Amino acid sequence: MIKADLHTHSEFSNDGELPVKEIVQKCIDNQIGALSITDHNGVGATEEAVELCSQSDLSFIPGIEIDCNYQGIDLHLLGYQIDWKSREFTDLERNIEKKVMDALPQMVENLAREGIEVDVNEVLRKSKGRPPSAELFAEVLFGKQESLSNSKLKPYTEGGSRSDMPYINFYLDFFAQGKSAYVKINHMSYSDAIELVRRHGGIPIVAHPGLNLRGREAMASELLDRGAAGLEVFNNYHDGNQIEYFTSLVQQREMLMTCGSDFHGKNKPLIDIGQYASSDKYHSLLSESIDFILQHASYN
Repeated sequence: MIKADLHTHSEFSNDGELPVKEIVQKCIDNQIGALSITDHNGVGATEEAVELCSQSDLSFIPGIEIDCNYQGIDLHLLGYQIDWKSREFTDLERNIEKKVMDALPQMVENLAREGIEVDVNEVLRKSKGRPPSAELFAEVLFGKQESLSNSKLKPYTEGGSRSDMPYINFYLDFFAQGKSAYVKINHMSYSDAIELVRRHGGIPIVAHPGLNLRGREAMASELLDRGAAGLEVFNNYHDGNQIEYFTSLVQQREMLMTCGSDFHGKNKPLIDIGQYASSDKYHSLLSESIDFILQHASYN
């Protein structure tokens, strides 16, 4: 079976780290045969990735990860083999960037209510003009000794209970949906995200459903019924029970299953390219799904 990672992020994501060249080289070094860079709401990495992968045996699948909402739940939709040259994806990225920047003052205010003061000007300097991620807030905070005296930040310091991946854990604890510093951004509806991917020749796959639907995994069935071509079954967030459940859904419907690390670099230091939970029982089905995506007519 071809070794694949169909969910990675480059420096073109505001929470990613590595240049495209380094991601491609890591794949080659780790004998990964198929790669998709699925940056958040943008395709800026794609042109370079296509060119670099064409010079090697690494198969590249143009991709994107779109923020969307279904019945009040924030979701991520992966789109594979899209027409990445379409202006609609450029417009999408600019639209999301504006919404994030508009939400920035409320993010700062919500943290302040939690007793966590952050220098927004320093955050903006470090973001180099791009909309800052919640993880960048954490990076700024954890870089200041005076911040680390705050008891609410102690768990993220060395030896603390949340110090294994402090930046992403800070996001999950404060800025994830339902948490105290969360700011609602009006992302497109799930159905509109599905339509966007399909309108540009792509294959829509629900990213890490067990993460976004935790406790409501049964809703994944509705998502499949409402336009997705499959589920990202294998990743670094699903436990064995979730893997079995999501596999059963795609098998019943003869749909696709995919795999991905959700690599970001320093924001998720325990997650490396090509590494994710999987099951030998389903290698055949996974291989068939990857082959289907690779052979799908694309615009790259």
